[in-house]
Amino acid sequence: MKIIPIIYVSGSAAIDIAANMMLEKSDGFRRIRWGFGAVVLLWIAFALLGQAVKGMDLAVAYAMWGAIGITGTAICGRLFYQHRLKPIGWIGILLVTVAVIVLSVAE
Repeated sequence: MKIIPIIYVSGSAAIDIAANMMLEKSDGFRRIRWGFGAVVLLWIAFALLGQAVKGMDLAVAYAMWGAIGITGTAICGRLFYQHRLKPIGWIGILLVTVAVIVLSVAE
């Protein structure tokens, strides 16, 4: 697997995580600047994801993006907003991550 598409997916996922944190900070778009910032970051994230699919299958890129985004959002939500997942939630994240690894290897 080529490294450049993986870098694009990882960067896109990191920006998506930041957008999710801004969305939480927006308080349901009551704080419009935070909400607008989240939307802008999502545009950038999808632009990077679009670059990634030039070098890898869409299914693999999107699955990687989702797994990184879910994991990162759960961790950042815990660190910044004290959100807590139940153990079954972490098990679900682990299963998604394992599935993405299997999918990536099968490409």
